[in-house]
Amino acid sequence: MRLRGNLLSVVLCLFFAAVLPEQSRGQARQTPVTGDWLLAHILSDPEQLNPLTSNDAGSSAILGYITQSLLTRDPRSLELKPLLAEARPVISADKLTYTFKIRRDAHFQDGRKLTGEDVLFSIKAIKCPLVNAPFARVYYESVIDAQLIDEYTIRFHIKEPYFLNETMLGGIDVLPRHYYDPQNLLKDVTVKDLSGDPGKLSENVKRFADQFNKNYSRNPMGSGPYKFQAWKTGQEVELVRDSKYWGSGKPEVDQAYLDRHKYRVINNLDAALTSLKSGALDSMNLQPLQHMQQTGAERFKKDFDKHEYFSPNYTYLGWNNDHPIFQDKRVRKAMTYLANRKQMVKTILFNLGQVIDGPIYFHRPEYDKTLASIPYDPKKALELLNESGWKDTDGDGILDKTIDGKKVPFRFEIKFNSGNATRKSVALTMQDELKKHGIAVTVRELDWTVFLSDVKERKFDAMILGWQMSVTEPDAYQVWHSSQAANKGSNHIAYKSPRVDKILEDYRREFDAKKRVDLYREFQRILHDEQPYTFLFTPKSISAVSRRFRGVEVLPIGGLRPLDWWVPAGSQKYSSKNTSN
Repeated sequence: MRLRGNLLSVVLCLFFAAVLPEQSRGQARQTPVTGDWLLAHILSDPEQLNPLTSNDAGSSAILGYITQSLLTRDPRSLELKPLLAEARPVISADKLTYTFKIRRDAHFQDGRKLTGEDVLFSIKAIKCPLVNAPFARVYYESVIDAQLIDEYTIRFHIKEPYFLNETMLGGIDVLPRHYYDPQNLLKDVTVKDLSGDPGKLSENVKRFADQFNKNYSRNPMGSGPYKFQAWKTGQEVELVRDSKYWGSGKPEVDQAYLDRHKYRVINNLDAALTSLKSGALDSMNLQPLQHMQQTGAERFKKDFDKHEYFSPNYTYLGWNNDHPIFQDKRVRKAMTYLANRKQMVKTILFNLGQVIDGPIYFHRPEYDKTLASIPYDPKKALELLNESGWKDTDGDGILDKTIDGKKVPFRFEIKFNSGNATRKSVALTMQDELKKHGIAVTVRELDWTVFLSDVKERKFDAMILGWQMSVTEPDAYQVWHSSQAANKGSNHIAYKSPRVDKILEDYRREFDAKKRVDLYREFQRILHDEQPYTFLFTPKSISAVSRRFRGVEVLPIGGLRPLDWWVPAGSQKYSSKNTSN
């Protein structure tokens, strides 16, 4: 589940299943130098760039260069390690207090020092129920208070143990209080106050939340190695390396080498590939067709490396469980029987993917390998539909059913984001298949921001979307707990199950890894039976990167990591002084 936060975005990033080429291993031994730019492709503008209220992968990728957290993960070992903190926290024996000491040399991109006040402000902003961040707040429900011990020491108080508390507390984006709350409106409110009745919050808190939600969607600031420079809507987002970055030259701290990162918005993937081949882009993720049939020329091989790896994310068809048609689990299960997922992997992904049946990454021990994958079986699907009352009673070729005294045709719409050829192909494939069996489907392609708004507002019958999965211990509460179906939470389909709620709650309090595995395997069996999603597949990622970059390798924390990339002085293409490109 994609979250904000440097540590969280690392934890939830893409995993790898590829062997590094000799060239990459050789490149990694060279001494990096600074200079040059990276021109990377993005399919659409980020939803926004507020570090707390954004929740899409595009925003996360960009903000990960700008903001930092107390802890991070080693990109190779996945072990927790300090970043803005001096060390990992001191944890009480009852696991109800976590004390972090903050580095004294860290500062924000405007030169102001980073202190415990900023960490305290950041947890207040997350906990404030009026801030539009339900998907982040859900991971801090157990935090009941926080206090400064001194200028550089903060202690968090927890109401109940949560086995991921160190990860989550360490993963808070540390935001500059003086920038995001210049009037210090949260000064006199405590974390404990913000955990209480929202109706009793002061006018200052309301003013803060209103300003924070409205005024910081396009102008982020943090302590990271790159500063936000510009955002030209529909064209590009630009970051520049902070020449005064606090971590420059310090061991165990991420370094930055490229002078600029430019994310160029090209909604059409064919146009993006043309730009890549012409040199107007340095990197992009290729569609399977592009990988198999359009990038095999010797000129392309000379200019670009391709990196192929499994990504821990999945694509799904989400059914609005509040919609009259999809409230019956037999109908949802019938939809999965009508989805020829193996054929989709073969024809849409060119076999560059794997059918999946649940939300847990298949390399995790929590993944239930005993689940019997639902096959393509139209006969079984029609049996389930007939059982649930769907029949063609008027001979018009479309199934119908009487719901609340009114005859309702089996007709619905699938929404997906524009520019995503894979999702479009899935939608059209389902439309053709369902038509054969008396189900009328329309498809609608929407701009990413419009589509995401409709998803959050639950303005859809069915939609095609994806989630990133955790390569470390998963926590599915954000997406599957019934409480997250309200207030634009991540339970977009309004799935509600008392037993699943109990499992998700018990899992968070369980420190025995084996017992957590047992709980999540039961969770997967329930989802498998109720089919709130039609889980489709986990695709392979294919990334094309210009050969002039060094340090390019596939890492356990998430495929490629452009922060590590650099270009030898003799191969550099862009000057830091040239801003007209």
